[in-house]
Amino acid sequence: MQHVVSAGPEFKDHFSALAEGYARHRPNYPRELFAYLASLSGRRLAWDCATGNGQAAVALAEHFDRVVATDASQAQINAADDHPSVSYRVAAAEESGLQNDSADLVTVGQALHWFDTGRFFAEASRVLVANGVLAAWCYELCNVSTDCDRVVAGLYTDIVGPFWPAERRLIEERYAGIVFPGDELLAPEFEMQARWTVDDMLGYLRTWSACRRYRRERGDDPVGLIEDELRRAWGTVPQTVRWPMTVRATRL
Repeated sequence: MQHVVSAGPEFKDHFSALAEGYARHRPNYPRELFAYLASLSGRRLAWDCATGNGQAAVALAEHFDRVVATDASQAQINAADDHPSVSYRVAAAEESGLQNDSADLVTVGQALHWFDTGRFFAEASRVLVANGVLAAWCYELCNVSTDCDRVVAGLYTDIVGPFWPAERRLIEERYAGIVFPGDELLAPEFEMQARWTVDDMLGYLRTWSACRRYRRERGDDPVGLIEDELRRAWGTVPQTVRWPMTVRATRL
């Protein structure tokens, strides 16, 4: 089900043009993350904010009666995975449209750095039931092998480094610079993993917002500049790709 709500003029849309590739090439969050989050709260309603391709919302639906998944991008909502227990809406993080005291859990995956955090935290507090939980997580660069990591780091820093939005710094700091309200919880460590070919990795790299901005401003593909080198470093067989995650959770 889809319900359109204005995302507001302040929305910085870095991902609508990447929605299809984002849904196809982004790694999946570990199932253990959602089991942990569900253990912290009641299980009636979860709000997955900035849901993107809906992967977190669908995973939450295994643990909650209902999930409301919002994103400020209509294109992302259109590309999200359908699930009978998930209701998708276009809405800004700071204006969800949910009722007061209605959600047991609010989640934000790889998106908190785009928000007006003061307004979003106020909105989460309004929406959450007493002692409800807000959880946000992020992941930075992946790890494959020494040679592959060197090539990817060169793309990230040397080629598209100037094209990253300023908010990317918060990811690099693992959200350490964001002051969370409420009583913060000590979350365990989680890691995303995927078994990918080099073409899977190249598709993922092309979903980076900095790569899109580079293409738009320079007129060529930055990933193409490192493709041959990455193929040599990767080899012809699938490799295990790992993304260390930072999870911050707080009880409001």
